[in-house]
Amino acid sequence: MRMRSKRWTDQELANNPHVIKDAEEKKGHWAEYFGNDHPIYIEVGCGKGNFISKNAEKYPYINFIGIEKQHTIIGIAARKAGDLPNLALIETDAKDLNELFEVGEFQRIYLNFSDPWPKRRNYKRRLTYREFLVSYRALFGEKGEIFFKTDNRSLFEFSLEEFSADKWLLSHISLDLHHSPYAAENIMTEYEERFSSMGMPIYRLEARFGVEPDPMPSSAVLPAADEDTETPLAIQAAE
Repeated sequence: MRMRSKRWTDQELANNPHVIKDAEEKKGHWAEYFGNDHPIYIEVGCGKGNFISKNAEKYPYINFIGIEKQHTIIGIAARKAGDLPNLALIETDAKDLNELFEVGEFQRIYLNFSDPWPKRRNYKRRLTYREFLVSYRALFGEKGEIFFKTDNRSLFEFSLEEFSADKWLLSHISLDLHHSPYAAENIMTEYEERFSSMGMPIYRLEARFGVEPDPMPSSAVLPAADEDTETPLAIQAAE
């Protein structure tokens, strides 16, 4: 659902230094923009900016770029950016990544609570649809990783199948993130805070190629499926 426009949005986006107005011109030059050669992590669909701004604050030696297509929403994210030197925001669509980055220019993508597009005819619009995964892989170059979170079980199972079919290495899977060993290091989005407060489980995974995953906490296990719920084949394969 699109948020109602705020009167201050245009001025905020015009004056906030974190908002990149000429992002296409930065293609191939993001290291110069940040003034260092630190890794670059991007969040596609950064929403109101809680997740990416808190990450930028916690990890000052990583550069973060938030991408959001909704005008008012990215204005709110800009207001949260503070004076973080390792954070940039771009108002654009996920399908425009090729216009913004050279191959190998970023190392990780975060996909947090992407639109589930529940109708089958719209599956191709899901950000974990095979064609998107192929395009991400091409932009990553030799190696890359995607961290994915959602509250939508159907989207999660679909994504597991799509990643597996495209030969990504899946790891660190949880069917209930906030009651898992990954919860301690988890930074929540605004959606996540709301869904969690309602008692809804959050699903997460990490997908990689060309790079090994970080060691899994010794206590990290997949929760047992409900007796009347069959564990998806893609999850079984990841165990």
